[in-house]
Amino acid sequence: MYKVNEIFYSLQGEGFWTGTPMVFVRFSGCNLKCPFCDTEHLEFTPMSAADIVEAVRLAGGGCRRVCLTGGEPALQLDEALISALHSAGYKLHIETNGTRALPEGLDWVTVSPKDQVVGPLGKVVLERADEVKLVLAPGVEPSAWETYPATWHFLQPCDVGDPARNRELLRHTLDYILAHPLWRLSLQTHKLLGIR
Repeated sequence: MYKVNEIFYSLQGEGFWTGTPMVFVRFSGCNLKCPFCDTEHLEFTPMSAADIVEAVRLAGGGCRRVCLTGGEPALQLDEALISALHSAGYKLHIETNGTRALPEGLDWVTVSPKDQVVGPLGKVVLERADEVKLVLAPGVEPSAWETYPATWHFLQPCDVGDPARNRELLRHTLDYILAHPLWRLSLQTHKLLGIR
């Protein structure tokens, strides 16, 4: 049984797939405690792989892309669930902090490193990803991730809850990207649009 916080259908709000319809499977629990985390992931419903596949089908209708997120989905994700979702015709994305090895068979891997925020517990063990999505929080230095083997590198300003400080972080993010064109801008467009 998997601890599932929620399953819902929306548009991807961040990174490469921004604006793409996806069914989100949010797992409960995380191995890190980031000070800027905006996700409530303590409550859960125990679900089997078959339960998850059915809930994804009901939530997303004809949408064939599923984003596995959390919390930290790598704490629970296994080959059985990947196989069940693939057998039902879904492409699988994962958003992970990268601190745990992943099972085979995922179609898209997004690593959002937190090592500069939480220290050694946040050490990324994944050797590559499709995209790195680095949250530019106070004290985070993007240059440390410029050589990480990913196809895409996204820099996303941290939402610290203070509008004036958020504007400063956005300006800093824009300036950094303009000076370091490896990076692309990622915004939390779902929050800007008022959707989940």
